[in-house]
Amino acid sequence: MTRPAFETEIVDRATRDRTVALFRERRIVLPTLGELADPTTIPTAHDAALAAAAPDDAAPANLFRVHWHNGGDRRTRVAVPEHVVLPPALTGVASPIIVAFGDRFPMITAHKVLAAYGCLVPRLVTGQFDPTRHRAVWPSTGNYCRGGVAISRILGCRGVAVLPEGMSAERFRWLERWVADPGDIVRTVGTESNVKEIYDACAALDRDPGNVIFNQFSEFANHLVHLTVTGPAMARVFAAAAATRPGLRLAAFVSATGSAGTIGAGDYLKDHHGAKVVAVEALECPTMLYNGFGEHNIQGIGDKHIPFIHNVTNTDVAVAVTDRATDELNVVFNTEAGRAALAARGVAPEVIAALAHFGLSSICNVLAAIKTAKQLGLGADDALVTVATDGAAMYATEVDKAIARRFGGAFDRAAAERALDTHLAGATTAHTQVLSPIDRDRIFNLGYFTWVEQQGVPLPEFERRRDQAFWRGLRAAVPLWDQRIREFNADVGVAPAS
Repeated sequence: MTRPAFETEIVDRATRDRTVALFRERRIVLPTLGELADPTTIPTAHDAALAAAAPDDAAPANLFRVHWHNGGDRRTRVAVPEHVVLPPALTGVASPIIVAFGDRFPMITAHKVLAAYGCLVPRLVTGQFDPTRHRAVWPSTGNYCRGGVAISRILGCRGVAVLPEGMSAERFRWLERWVADPGDIVRTVGTESNVKEIYDACAALDRDPGNVIFNQFSEFANHLVHLTVTGPAMARVFAAAAATRPGLRLAAFVSATGSAGTIGAGDYLKDHHGAKVVAVEALECPTMLYNGFGEHNIQGIGDKHIPFIHNVTNTDVAVAVTDRATDELNVVFNTEAGRAALAARGVAPEVIAALAHFGLSSICNVLAAIKTAKQLGLGADDALVTVATDGAAMYATEVDKAIARRFGGAFDRAAAERALDTHLAGATTAHTQVLSPIDRDRIFNLGYFTWVEQQGVPLPEFERRRDQAFWRGLRAAVPLWDQRIREFNADVGVAPAS
């Protein structure tokens, strides 16, 4: 699969000029990554357009909501991203586990719309993508391709979603409402672990020069947008918790690897707070821990390979979580019997209500944070920060499936108690490893088979990612992209529109 040149200057002036004309006609203004990182810098000229646009509209104004600072109504802006601090009554560990809500993002109620914006816009403003002629192809296990389709529609081009056929029904229902043509949904064989099958489908699509593949697993812009936008947002979430808990330190940032975009925020938090970076995978497919393989149902994290944009040599801990735990806790968190069991254990009503913001990968992140706290011997002054990529609404049909599969077709208070005892109170440090330099090299080397042997990446290009100087060097692109965005907006020359 071809990968984009990492361009910060204009590559094709004619392509850019056509895009400028299209955006002038559609009255589209692009936010900079700096504005998404700090929404207080978004000009007030956009306020009227934002007030007129509902958060799920395919409206250009919603590009200025592609950040972590949307309130509960997903319209208003808040100073601190919305989050919950999970208490020991739920987690069984003294360390506060702080979870930011990804379902506050517009259009798709998941933070992967940020990754899609970050991958497409640099290529638009440098003339590498022509929305008047190209189709944007978004390979994903669910949320990133939805984000890509949403951003594509707003920006006036066709978006193609490529995802496994076994993903949740809610994902496909959303896509069916948003794509320009039913054929723009490409269903590949398998479920969460079948990433290579996605790559194979994209390789076939890539033979058509009218298709441009935005492979989130190899787009360095995916890493950079999370380092630039998600990293500072998580720092603000931690600062809010620390303001009420003197002496609190940020011990770790925990993220299922997936495409390894979100975990890029960990690089920011390590630089600014000394936080350890924790990478999470499914126990049923333990690629990082055991060079393993398999199938699982923690939808949204993908595996059986090491993403090209995963900064492996800056990762401190690897954790595996079983999909039995995420399936069963999804039932507990979203049924009356489960919520009653939580209340009986002293979990506050507002915390129980917040669990509706946790999808399957979100529960996985929380469980990994618990295991990390135990593995590292963390205490009450050691916070762990993680993200709830999407909410339970994206998995409503998975509740009945899990009751049938995991609970024998019947779920009651006793079953909820057993699940809580097993997966929360009984969480252990099994399948949790603090990574040595040798471990990091081993995990890094696994990427060779995907990227060099299968995808044709030259070996020197693969190897240079081992050095932290390479990753730090990438960051210089962000201010240059923002400058290209400002110049592009000036050439479009329109006022904000709804």
